[in-house]
Amino acid sequence: MEPSVRDQLRARYAALVGQIEHGDVADADLGAAYGELGKLLMAASYFDAAEACYLNAGRLAPADMRWPYYLGHLYKAKGPLAKSVVAFEKAHHLRPNDVAILVWLGDAYLTQGRSGAAEPLFNQALGLEPNSAAAHFGAGRVALAKKDYPGAVTHLEKALALDPRATATHYQLGMAYRARGDFPRAEAQLARKGTIEPRPIDPLMRALDELLESAEAYNVRGGRELEAGNWASATDDFRKGLALKPSDPSLRHRLGTALYQMGDAAGAIEQFREVIRTSPEFAKAQFSLGVVMEAAGRHEEAIESFSNAVKHDTGYIQARLQLARVLVRTGRPLKGLAEYQQVLARDPAMKEAVFGRAMALVRLQRYRDARDRLGDALKSYPGDPAFSHALARLLAAAPDAQVRDGAQAKALIDELLKTERSFDVGATEAMALAELGEYEQAAAVQRDVIAAAEHAGLRNVVRHLTDNLKLYERRRPCRTPFTDDELP
Repeated sequence: MEPSVRDQLRARYAALVGQIEHGDVADADLGAAYGELGKLLMAASYFDAAEACYLNAGRLAPADMRWPYYLGHLYKAKGPLAKSVVAFEKAHHLRPNDVAILVWLGDAYLTQGRSGAAEPLFNQALGLEPNSAAAHFGAGRVALAKKDYPGAVTHLEKALALDPRATATHYQLGMAYRARGDFPRAEAQLARKGTIEPRPIDPLMRALDELLESAEAYNVRGGRELEAGNWASATDDFRKGLALKPSDPSLRHRLGTALYQMGDAAGAIEQFREVIRTSPEFAKAQFSLGVVMEAAGRHEEAIESFSNAVKHDTGYIQARLQLARVLVRTGRPLKGLAEYQQVLARDPAMKEAVFGRAMALVRLQRYRDARDRLGDALKSYPGDPAFSHALARLLAAAPDAQVRDGAQAKALIDELLKTERSFDVGATEAMALAELGEYEQAAAVQRDVIAAAEHAGLRNVVRHLTDNLKLYERRRPCRTPFTDDELP
């Protein structure tokens, strides 16, 4: 054990032994001593020893909800599920209006396939706390099990709005959309699925999480604060962890990440470089340093950092994706294209790489290949606005006559305009109209777009839009589908 944790456990154990030896301690007090030792053992992942403590605490202090509650979480972590359910039921009996208990017991019932038993618990939780993302998440899963797909969508959309960082909600919402036949939305949600579930506000479990004074415990706490966007608290936790274990690369990297989020780029760079100095194989620090350098316009240093990240971890897709982007942006589209190809070899469905590859082909003036790749992407992601808009641009204004198709470009834009109104889409509509020979209408649309851009104070955008307007007024089409600034 880390010395700090060892000292904590010895002190807690000594306190328990002292009460046992005293002889005349009240049962409730002795039960609390067992329970407190159980909490520390559970926090340190000594589940069997913690279980014995909680069972003793529950026998000595049967009216104290904490011990069956913690026991429920212990069995949730190590099994069996049936014992977790029984423990949470005891806690619920002792405190029937506790939202956290209602959610965890409902979740346990759902895991057992008992959606009928879970439903009233989530409904009660929502009655007590209408803005509980965890309760909406549970109610949404109950609705899915009942094939109440509109109800599932309502609850899961609410859960996602309340806790956007809970990536597991995307999967459940995607399945609800799919069941309703809304396949584009389903695809979009399923592509963003993760494993983080929304959690109820839970003071007891938070107290357990904060018990250990170890580097790893501070790393976990800081990570939780990072996910919640509490940068200052995360920084404090990581510094405390580093005080116990200064050589831990994960703690120092996360400290750099928190500092950068707080606006301290210099502090972040210092931490990332220290990780790289002591642990050069820690690819995440190389990647993060690259992100900071790219944001500061230090492109060559960003390329070096991203290259080092993929050298130490060849499967680091995000680092390779960023490397491809910077190479393309800095006038090396052929090298960037090669990196995009490597990303897609590992993950053919990564939309950012599919789009980036197509735009790299545009920079290389390989317009036919770009058109074909965007067309393939639209088949995989029908209605995706990024792909349909980029394809419309190429079809409307590519220099290659065999690529252009004004009618198809106009059809794509007409569909986009049903859901999206922006300067870019308006400018593309004008390009398509000009390609079709409808110059007066193209000029009229372009003037409207320019007026909106001027009102928004976008002078650089206005300059380019005005150049195209002059073309339309001279009854000439546009042959520049993207400016350099518009290409990623």
